[in-house]
Amino acid sequence: MHAQNTASSTSVFVLDVGKRFLKFSFVGLVILGTSIATAFEATHMWVEHNSLAPEKDEEIKKWQWDLGAEHWTGDPVKGGTDPGLGIKGRHMLRAAWMAYNWGVGSGAAATGTDSEPGRSGANIIHIIDARIQRAEVFLRNALYFAEASSSKLHSHTLPQILTLHAAMLENLGTALLPDSRIAYERAWAGLSGKGLFAAQVAEKVGEVCSRLGLGNEAVEWWKRAIQLSTEEKYNRTYDEDIHVPQTAPASPLGQRILAKSLVALSAYYAQSGQLSKAQSVEENALDLIRSIPQPSSLASASPPQALHALFLLQRSSLLSIHLAEVIYARRKSQVTCMQYLTAAAESSERVARVLVGLSPHGADEFNLHNPIPVEKSQLSAVYTSSSSMNKAAKGLLRDSLRTAAEAWNLLGILHEEREGPGSKTSLGCFQRAVGWAGVPTTEDPSIRTAAEGILKAEWNVFWGNYTRAKHAAERQTKK
Repeated sequence: MHAQNTASSTSVFVLDVGKRFLKFSFVGLVILGTSIATAFEATHMWVEHNSLAPEKDEEIKKWQWDLGAEHWTGDPVKGGTDPGLGIKGRHMLRAAWMAYNWGVGSGAAATGTDSEPGRSGANIIHIIDARIQRAEVFLRNALYFAEASSSKLHSHTLPQILTLHAAMLENLGTALLPDSRIAYERAWAGLSGKGLFAAQVAEKVGEVCSRLGLGNEAVEWWKRAIQLSTEEKYNRTYDEDIHVPQTAPASPLGQRILAKSLVALSAYYAQSGQLSKAQSVEENALDLIRSIPQPSSLASASPPQALHALFLLQRSSLLSIHLAEVIYARRKSQVTCMQYLTAAAESSERVARVLVGLSPHGADEFNLHNPIPVEKSQLSAVYTSSSSMNKAAKGLLRDSLRTAAEAWNLLGILHEEREGPGSKTSLGCFQRAVGWAGVPTTEDPSIRTAAEGILKAEWNVFWGNYTRAKHAAERQTKK
């Protein structure tokens, strides 16, 4: 009898412990779930009210860097996501922003083979950024909700989401370029061919068309971007022979769109063998950009104004390189080629130095032997701290390093042609190209590799020319 009571008490105790375990487990799961949900919503609200907040810096707004940045909000004055998207749509858009800006863990993903549409040649393995892949999925879902509630949205919300989605598709490989073009063209249609946002979209469509091998279509889109950069409505009767306006747009953003479109047009004409047109565009574009008032001193200019001036200076560097290449291809003055390349190298180095927080060299201080700054890839804090300027400044720094290296490399080739193998000036130019394009390896500082943003193919050319010239100079010394 005692044994039965003991067994019964033990059973009751076990059941009681089990009930309490289940009870506390349930409460714990509820608390955990609530905590996760709270953290999830808190993160979304932080992005909504901080990352997507409207720009407050009046100087940044004066130079229109807030309008030139990526458009994640339908109304830049209010900021945040468009309420018309609904709860799910707004969550999808914020999730896309987080995936793109914060990443998703793994840095890259392989996607098989890829090649340029309409072009022959061996396929290559295409590596994509996982954050872009994830952001594209979220944007696709956000686009679904935006289209379902388009009548409730701000007029720019749907075109902006389409533009963001198109940009992600563009970066996911050449196989998706046709889809990217369609998305950009839908955004263009939603803007009715009006305003600077439409000009930005037109410039991007031209770029995608060029990558697809659709040269004539690309030129038409760049012409639209050029015309709209003056803040005029697109006019289909625009003279097809006029590409460079006589006067620059009044707005800073319009000036940047114009300069970017002219560089693209210049490159297309040169690459397609239309050298006379290319030279005309390049010479007129350089004159136009130089006519835009610049600050008397970059050091005394505000960061937004300096960044605008540096943007135009960098585009003039690209035009100078294009013009030097065209003049060389047309078998004209080699001295003139060198003058344009020297100007491009000087301007690009000036851009890079200012962006990393150093003072620019004066014209009388610029020479082949100036030390290349060790911190040439470290963007100044005045730009990294600004959400409106950070991406533009980072891209500009990357471009300036590439342009400086390209200009010095071409100068080295021309000096080698004039002075023969073993030329010390040629070696100095190639060495400077490698200095701007490369960084020391961690294993052996004496060995250099391509810096971030420098294509491997470009680096191989720079390094190959440098090593060849170095060996030639060594042989010359031994004689």
